[in-house]
Amino acid sequence: MAVKTIVPFGESILRKKAKPVTEFNAKLEKLLDDMTDTLYDAGGSGLAAPQIGILRRVVVMDCGEGLIELINPEIIDMGGEQTGPEACLSYPNYSGIVKRAQRVSIRAKDRRGNPFELEGKGYLARCIQHEIDHLNGVLFVDHVRDHVLYHDYTKERVPLIDVLRLTNEGL
Repeated sequence: MAVKTIVPFGESILRKKAKPVTEFNAKLEKLLDDMTDTLYDAGGSGLAAPQIGILRRVVVMDCGEGLIELINPEIIDMGGEQTGPEACLSYPNYSGIVKRAQRVSIRAKDRRGNPFELEGKGYLARCIQHEIDHLNGVLFVDHVRDHVLYHDYTKERVPLIDVLRLTNEGL
């Protein structure tokens, strides 16, 4: 197992749609293990395969209740509404206020290819939506309210356009 480099915002791979996993084998298990090591090393709540440069529909998450692995996840139902802070490992040191569904139900497969369904509420629902967005080339900054991000350390309000400009120059 290994800690992988997280792709920073601004890299084109983060805007591409990931391809479905078709083979459930040792290579997939290694990917899941590496992603888990990377997630915990970075101190995040979720990580999608495109964030380590692999365009596959694979997610690992730990939103406080233990590790969840999702292969080829699809949202089958969602409802309610929540608005709150959100951040991203590919966009270090910034967060923004994002509106998401309060409840989400998904269908996915586990590392062996067995299908399952999962319902998340609150923070887990937020994590699921954030990570599935990554698989579709959508980033949390696409949902940020008022086009403002907050710097995690200085708490400074930064217009989203200024952060995007910084990203293009290299954070």
